[in-house]
Amino acid sequence: MGDLPFLLIYSLIAFFLGFLLIPPYIRFLNRHKLGKQIREEALIGKALEFARLHKAKMWVPSMGGGIILFVVFVLVIFSIFALSLNSVIQEYFGFAIRYSLWNRNETYLALGTLFTVGAIWLIDDYMNVREIGRTKGLSARVKFTLLMLFAWVGAWWFYYKLWIHEISIPFFWVLPFWVGYIPLFMFIMVGTANAVNFTDGLDGLAGGLLLFNYIVYSYICYDQWLMILATICLIISGVLIAFLWFNIKPAQFFMGDVGSLSLGATLVVVAAMTDTLIVLMIIGGIYIVEILSVILQLLSKRFRNGKKIFRIAPYHHHLEAIGWSEETVVMRLWLIGIILSLAGLIVYLVMGLS
Repeated sequence: MGDLPFLLIYSLIAFFLGFLLIPPYIRFLNRHKLGKQIREEALIGKALEFARLHKAKMWVPSMGGGIILFVVFVLVIFSIFALSLNSVIQEYFGFAIRYSLWNRNETYLALGTLFTVGAIWLIDDYMNVREIGRTKGLSARVKFTLLMLFAWVGAWWFYYKLWIHEISIPFFWVLPFWVGYIPLFMFIMVGTANAVNFTDGLDGLAGGLLLFNYIVYSYICYDQWLMILATICLIISGVLIAFLWFNIKPAQFFMGDVGSLSLGATLVVVAAMTDTLIVLMIIGGIYIVEILSVILQLLSKRFRNGKKIFRIAPYHHHLEAIGWSEETVVMRLWLIGIILSLAGLIVYLVMGLS
């Protein structure tokens, strides 16, 4: 079987499998009351306006990202099993299975990141919906420490095992960072994962942007002959389409930290493996704006006696607060996300990163 059919078949299977599994998964979440808690406490002060805007979403099921990880896991196991039966498949169906999705050279790092970060934040999501702990979930300090620790392990692996210590930028320039690559990688991973998590605040918003991102990286991986990693990106894209079918307004369930943080962290790993961290910064421009709005809001409230820059942070909630409908915010940010994805591809193709 050729490489391109291999990619496309898995993406279609991911979509249909996700589309079939999501409805019973939503019923499971509803039955066990694993629903969203609308926060009234901000990192500094109260989040009363946020609670007012989103009170209708109380108890809508969360932890939806868990089904994305589950579909990926099922297809990885299926691919291993299919490869073991390659001779039978070739005899009866006339084509050969050349790959499994569990591959040391291409997918160990990406899948390890997806499942490890996902498992940690599945626990946090569960604690949140069950109102376990003083902060209804893992505290911000614990979550930051865990993510920093995981980012350090990833940075160490890229630097000492893969001997990656530089970043390519447009026009064939290469910036060597040497040991500075480790803190840089940690900064990008922690920042990106949290930025995607902050962006996951409106029906369909983060899911759509992640879909555009993973489609871009499926092409980049394919262009670099990382066929199996490209397949993983397309599988995630396929199941994200199924996820969005049930997540666009009115959302039947939400992605939760288990999805946003794991998919954000995995994006960084894929970008590092393809030496396209600059492209990631371009296609993830909305994530950067979102996390900057949070940081600026916190700094303003702390050092300006509680005065705010935005009505609500992240920025997409500010747009809601000034009168934009949720659908308008999501659609316009999706359009910007598509433009940024195209810009990232242009940088990759035209400016010497391919």
